[in-house]
Amino acid sequence: MTLQFPQMPEQITKAESRILDYISNNPEEFLLSSIGEVGEKLDVSGTTISRFVRRLGCGDYKELRRLVADQNVSEGPAVKLMQTLHSEEAFTVDNWFLRQQMYLQKTLEGLEQEEFQKAVSALCSAHRVFIHAKSASSSLGQLLMFRLRRLGVQSVLLPSGGSEVLEGLSQAKAGDLVAMFSFSKLSQEGKMILGYRKEAGYQTLAFISRAFVPEEERADIQLFAYRGEAKEYHSMTAPAALVDALVVAVSEQMGEASVENLSHLYHMKKTYAPNR
Repeated sequence: MTLQFPQMPEQITKAESRILDYISNNPEEFLLSSIGEVGEKLDVSGTTISRFVRRLGCGDYKELRRLVADQNVSEGPAVKLMQTLHSEEAFTVDNWFLRQQMYLQKTLEGLEQEEFQKAVSALCSAHRVFIHAKSASSSLGQLLMFRLRRLGVQSVLLPSGGSEVLEGLSQAKAGDLVAMFSFSKLSQEGKMILGYRKEAGYQTLAFISRAFVPEEERADIQLFAYRGEAKEYHSMTAPAALVDALVVAVSEQMGEASVENLSHLYHMKKTYAPNR
């Protein structure tokens, strides 16, 4: 694809050449990628990309994406989405839901199926599941605990912060699973969970939104959910969908056992809480 830019430098570096080739050959992928993701893919810094964007005559990275979207004659979903998102400056619910569709798609692309299946198996085989979630992730922790308990999986919500986490974590042993929501960075509580796992013998599962996690911060199983770019409002749409998908997959793998647990709960409610 041949793109036209407001200006083209007479000389470009090797790194800038890689950036230009990437945009020209992968316009739709570029439109759905943050500046950090492009930099990681091409092994160039965000500063180098930003500087090259300005050398091309664009004010910033978002302006460059709009320019590429306008010139891309294909009818692919990425182009349609970018054009829709930038058609109005004011917030509209239509644009918001379109953005959530993009987040779900990027989650699907970044989620490793093998890791997902490992998470399902770990949840099904765990003696107990300890869940740590704090701040905006607290609702996701509550959702996961609620869903698992309905299936008969013994689940415990750990205290959200400070040394109180250790009081709950001290109960975790070999055969247990500790799940934590650790999207943008590893919290102090997350460090406690990972640090104690070798001594206690439990397995760890982390919900993340980072494309790269250092080895020392990695859980045994990691599930990716896209929440938006670094400086954007971080949506919980994709993480919530991932939690639900995980629970449905666990229910399917448990088979009749999950049905029996749900039926037992239903009859208890009918017998002891008839007015509810």
